[in-house]
Amino acid sequence: MTSDPTRDHISALILRVALRDRVAFNMLYSSTSAKLFGTCLRVLKDRAEAEEAVQDVFIKIWLRADRFAVTGQSPMSWLIAVARHQAIDRLRARREAASAIDDVALEIRDPAPGPEARAVAAGARRQLDDCLDELEAGRADAVRSAYLEGDSYADLAARHDVPLNTMRTWLRRSLMRLKECLQR
Repeated sequence: MTSDPTRDHISALILRVALRDRVAFNMLYSSTSAKLFGTCLRVLKDRAEAEEAVQDVFIKIWLRADRFAVTGQSPMSWLIAVARHQAIDRLRARREAASAIDDVALEIRDPAPGPEARAVAAGARRQLDDCLDELEAGRADAVRSAYLEGDSYADLAARHDVPLNTMRTWLRRSLMRLKECLQR
C-alpha cells in the first residue's frame, strides 16, 4: 500500500497548525483555500459570502486543528466538512435574519383597520344607526349616551327626568329591540 504525498503533506500541515505554526498555516491556506472556497460557494451561491465563510473556516482551523487527529478522517475530508458546516451555519443565520426582518415588519405595520375592515365597520354602523332611529328619540339618546359615550344610568335618569329604575327599563327594552332589529 502506497501513501498519498498530498494527503500526508496536508496532514502534516494541519498537525503543525495545531502547534500554532504560522508558516504551516500559510502553506495550508495556499494549498486548500481554492477547494474550500468552492465548497462554500456551492452551498451559499454568493461569491462574497463564500469568501467570508472561507476566512471563518480558516479561523476555525487555526483554533481547532488539534481535533483533526482525533477524527480519523482524511485531511481534505475534514477540511471540507469544516467548510461545509460553516457555510450551512451562514445559511441558517441568513434565514434567521430574514425571519427577524419579517417579524419586525409585522410589528411595525399600521394598527389602523384596513379598507375592508373599515367598510365592514361602516356597514355595521349604518345598520346600528338605522335601528337606533327606530327607537323613540329619548330612548335612542339614552342608549347612545349609556353604551357609546359611557354615561351612568343615574346621570341619564337625571337628564331625562325619570326615576333610575325607569331608565334601566328603557335601556333594557331598547337593547332588546336593537337586538331584534340587528338580527333582521
